[in-house]
Amino acid sequence: MRQVVREFQQRAEQGDFTAVIDDDGEHTARGLLAEAARLAEALFPGTDSGGTVMLQADNSWRTVAATLAVGMRGGVLAVVNRHTTRAEFAAAFEDIRPDAIVAEPSAIDEWGVPDLIPSQVDTSVLDGWTVHATTGQPDVTRWSGGVLIGLTSGSTGRPKGVVQSEEALRYAGQSTIEINRLSPGDAVAAIVPLSSTAAYCFGVHLSLLLGGPLVLTAKWDRVVALRRMADAKVRWTMCVPTMALQMGAEAAGSGILSCVRAITVGGGPMDRGALARAEQSLGTKILRVFGMSECLGHTSPSPEDPEELRLGRDGRPFPGTWLRAVTPDGTEAEPGVSGRAQVRGPSLFLGYARDGRVKPPALTDDGYFPTGDLLLTHADGTGTVSIMGREKDVIIRGGRNIDITEIERAVASYSRVARACVAAVPDEVLGERVALLVVTEDGGGIDLPEVTGHLQSVGLSKGKWPEFVYGIEELPQTKVGKLDRSRAREMAQRFRSTTAEAVSGGVSS
Repeated sequence: MRQVVREFQQRAEQGDFTAVIDDDGEHTARGLLAEAARLAEALFPGTDSGGTVMLQADNSWRTVAATLAVGMRGGVLAVVNRHTTRAEFAAAFEDIRPDAIVAEPSAIDEWGVPDLIPSQVDTSVLDGWTVHATTGQPDVTRWSGGVLIGLTSGSTGRPKGVVQSEEALRYAGQSTIEINRLSPGDAVAAIVPLSSTAAYCFGVHLSLLLGGPLVLTAKWDRVVALRRMADAKVRWTMCVPTMALQMGAEAAGSGILSCVRAITVGGGPMDRGALARAEQSLGTKILRVFGMSECLGHTSPSPEDPEELRLGRDGRPFPGTWLRAVTPDGTEAEPGVSGRAQVRGPSLFLGYARDGRVKPPALTDDGYFPTGDLLLTHADGTGTVSIMGREKDVIIRGGRNIDITEIERAVASYSRVARACVAAVPDEVLGERVALLVVTEDGGGIDLPEVTGHLQSVGLSKGKWPEFVYGIEELPQTKVGKLDRSRAREMAQRFRSTTAEAVSGGVSS
């Protein structure tokens, strides 16, 4: 990220400005650059070259300062969430093989970093955080031009390091700036955790391109987020549907975000009516978009589009990005016909991090990346598309992908469970929630605490636990005896809509 950092430095030399507003207050560009210079020296002492740095990316000035430090030396930044488990961190470490780790001391201990890097240099940086570094000679050429590695669980349950180039980040950011008609110096907000590839690109990197304030909240709090964005006169932000709906409810028709030109919303199932009520309450426009870590934010409508297009569809491909639907026989689907989504464009990733290097993605012969989604292009001349569902069975709860196979395997290891099926149930705020259909060995009842107690004992992350459990006599089957997931989903949704206990925590039947 040397180029965008150099541009940021030049703006700061011309005149200081507020670059970050977070829980600690305002931080100037020159102040962040001074912190970055100290961090760069701690990371790469005595050299102008950089290495690969794994950063605990929190929503504070530290993430921006670390970006500047790594960019100053031409290094590669890998962003990690503080809530990453020790096992997940170890897997990511194996794939990335960083030269240094920057995190708060408690994270260094919880992740077992001293065991992963036995020969290290420890230095205190960023107001109490720690640099834990190797003493070897770093080599970033192994990333084939990549500058950012973002971790995504996708549908596998194991973190995947998605390697993106600076050109891809710049293209995605500039496209967003042009679509939303943002201007140099505009303030943008990042209310989604910056440890996600998309949040980092459209938060940190976008703000560096604009040379304006980046408004952050350390933890999601809709009251704080609304007030901070209004006070800073934020012009744009991105979030998951859950956040948009919660902010809309909190705004209560006040129009508090009338200063915001648009809010980009993606990362989960969306209800047009609920989003329309939210944008009216907030006083702004909501843009329903589609993208992924592997090909950043590659569709968007315009703020000038009518509600039907902004909230009822998933936008148009960015200029220069090509998106197509492919039928089972391998031909491109006609408009109005659903098919497997494939994308090609300037924000396409370089590959996945494997054994400390880039493993190129599996592309089609003509360079398209299969997204795993089902796509429909509309035939009305608007150039818009709609995502019709997912090829793989993934539940998106509040913007987070949850692999149902991983849950089912963990549940099936419980001695009382004969058969189990995980299904999504719709939720107006979170998009989807996790429900579990269970057939027990003894035919007796089973409830949520019993299931989650077992899942805790086998180490399944709490964020993947079911919220509703329904005991049934038998799972629905197809004519050939396979699990009928479509009918199972309908069954779970029916149970959810008719149960008397409509609180999170579920019931057993």
